[in-house]
Amino acid sequence: MSSVTGTYELQEPLNYRGGTRVQPADGNHFEEVYEPATGRVIGKFLCSGEKEVNLAVQSAQAAFKIWSQKSGMERSTILLEAARIIRERREDIAKMESINNGKSIFEALADIDVSWQCVQYYAGLAGALAGQHIQLPGGSFAYTRREPLGVCVGIGAWNYPFQIACWKSAPALACGNAMIFKPSPFTPISVVILAEIYSEAGVPKGLFNVVQGGAATGQILCHHPNVGKVSFTGSVPTGIKIMEMAAKGVKPVTLELGGKSPLIIFSDCVLENAVKGALMANFLTQGEVCCNGTRVFVQREILSAFTKAVVQQTQNIKIGDPLLEDTRMGPLINRPHLEKVLSFIKQATDQGAEVLCGGEPYVPDDAKLQNGFYMSPCILGNCEDNMTCVKEEIFGPVMSILPFDSEEEVLERANSTRFGLAGGVFTRDIQRAHRVVAGLQAGMCFINNYNISPVELPFGGYKMSGFGRENGEAAIEYYSQLKTVCVEMGDVESVF
Repeated sequence: MSSVTGTYELQEPLNYRGGTRVQPADGNHFEEVYEPATGRVIGKFLCSGEKEVNLAVQSAQAAFKIWSQKSGMERSTILLEAARIIRERREDIAKMESINNGKSIFEALADIDVSWQCVQYYAGLAGALAGQHIQLPGGSFAYTRREPLGVCVGIGAWNYPFQIACWKSAPALACGNAMIFKPSPFTPISVVILAEIYSEAGVPKGLFNVVQGGAATGQILCHHPNVGKVSFTGSVPTGIKIMEMAAKGVKPVTLELGGKSPLIIFSDCVLENAVKGALMANFLTQGEVCCNGTRVFVQREILSAFTKAVVQQTQNIKIGDPLLEDTRMGPLINRPHLEKVLSFIKQATDQGAEVLCGGEPYVPDDAKLQNGFYMSPCILGNCEDNMTCVKEEIFGPVMSILPFDSEEEVLERANSTRFGLAGGVFTRDIQRAHRVVAGLQAGMCFINNYNISPVELPFGGYKMSGFGRENGEAAIEYYSQLKTVCVEMGDVESVF
């Protein structure tokens, strides 16, 4: 079986403004774009400067004036067409996602399906957005209007480039906003395809613009006086900086940040399902997932059986060319990140953890992949709560197994973290399942499964994992604002 891995070359501009791909009007340096599977540089782009950001904002403002005056049903029709186009081109989009991100084509196709479902879901909500009517004394009344915020900024992460862009843009556009999106400089390619699809579907030119760049470009966007909201997905330190910048303009923010989530496996679980759940909680997208359940707490009675089964399954994961259909783990995003993940594993062993499998650089047999950023998925045993590998987000294919004895004990340990993005529990005791998830300090919880994200459900964190919600009806609250209108039907009564 062959693939096109190792053949792609970036040709077109990656900025998108006014309904077309453009080179940025200004910029201060170039960034190289990699293909993680081969380690090749497949192109480069100029990071957008202040002039380009200003042009993107002006373009978005002009489009917003048109889009915000359309009815919800008119917006719905266009978003439905965008969803249809994404679904129709899912294989081509997924291929670009795999080439630029490194995840398996199997996963990338699932991501694109979630993406068109997200756009379709918010197309359905667009026509249902409404305010309230409140009756007041004497025949007077009041009503509320749900209005858009204006030009919103979306700043994406590199682990789910296309999907995150849809998660942010679909509710924003459904509410009548315009959006300027800045993807991670590591994965700049696929979001421009989304911009082209929105234009083809019929949004006004400039409604969804793309500016490429790193931290400096993000700062310009966050400080821009004509930006009405910032939605960011990424690390906690960057999220803190974005919140500080947005605060200077009193801009609302949505922050979807990191996690170190607990997966609690009780002795009465269906062991086979718990093992599958632990694999799903740790090894999707090479472990580069913010809500991963990387702290796997296992009740002591089944610790040996669980560990044996999960190690065996992990050793069977097929690593290799991400564009081959039977590959289940591709390369990590880049070499510095690969080295960082491997350093976490070394530190873990220095602190007393035991590598039960994996945790080493992996060199595929295919010659064209030998400079790729691969590693074997790792399971750490003999872990303790105070180890760095248990406390810090590794963002790679590394699972830490921790034994526990009682429900009360494990709940306290599970919550002993500054993060609060997700959590999960495997048990056949339905009362205990609901009791434990009620006690978890986390925004997204799973019972007898892990890492499923239907677009109908709100997603977001507690504590330092951020605030605000993406997906579900809840996201509408974060891309709109309420205006209250009081209507007097009689004479004015004045105290003067």
